[in-house]
Amino acid sequence: MANLKRDRSINTFLTVLFIILSLIWVYPVFIVVLNSFKINEFVKTDTFSIPAGEQFAGFSNFIKGMTFGNYPFFKSVFYSFYITIVSTALILLCTSMSAWYISRVDTQFCRLVYMLCVFSMIVPFQMVMFTLSKTADVLKLNTPYTIPVIYLGFGAGLAIFMLSGFVKAVPLEMEEAATIDGCGPVRTFFQIVLPVLKPTLISVAILEIMWVWNDYLLPYLVLDRNRFMTIPIHIQYLKGSYGAVDLGATMAMILMGIIPVIIFYLTCQKYIIKGVAAGAVKG
Repeated sequence: MANLKRDRSINTFLTVLFIILSLIWVYPVFIVVLNSFKINEFVKTDTFSIPAGEQFAGFSNFIKGMTFGNYPFFKSVFYSFYITIVSTALILLCTSMSAWYISRVDTQFCRLVYMLCVFSMIVPFQMVMFTLSKTADVLKLNTPYTIPVIYLGFGAGLAIFMLSGFVKAVPLEMEEAATIDGCGPVRTFFQIVLPVLKPTLISVAILEIMWVWNDYLLPYLVLDRNRFMTIPIHIQYLKGSYGAVDLGATMAMILMGIIPVIIFYLTCQKYIIKGVAAGAVKG
């Protein structure tokens, strides 16, 4: 009985603790929501108050943010969606095939490739960003339609690490049966292996989408900012003369930028733990 009471006390304590931590994490987002509906001068002087009366700006901050400057905001939205979707699809397709090959063909070369992919996860982006921008210019990878190739290079490490662990848990007999039935390697992969990889693929997709959508530094370094802007870059350029920033419009654009990824994450979060556990523990 004493142990039962102690366990209940510990569970209650942990529940309260995690609720408090959750509120701490959500609080900055709540502040962004409040200030996106607040007039600019009150954002600076009365940041934490609820917008009411003369402080309330309605949707004027959203309109101002979308019409500021000569670059259309919805063009930035299009580029962000395009880069995110194409980059994620490219990462999933290429890394799933690579992980399958690395896991099934146990050679020194495959082990070396796997170690290089894992090593790429710990290399800071700042070490390669200057040479990367020069290489992107030389190879003509400095447009929204070619930058997914660069994202493939940076996202391959985590994806191959997770997928390789899951592939090792897939029974080899399934692939052998497909081969006996006349399936070649390509057909075996797409009809047998790929459907089995679905939980980990969804988890990798969620992580890659959140990364690419919110990424600021890579598009800023690679893309021609006079022609192509993603949402994070567009927000950065909400400035007036002498560096003055309309914080109300900035908060409104930040809110519009984070709403899609929050909705996507809340919709798919149940797959993250399943996929991470499957890829990191099995095999």
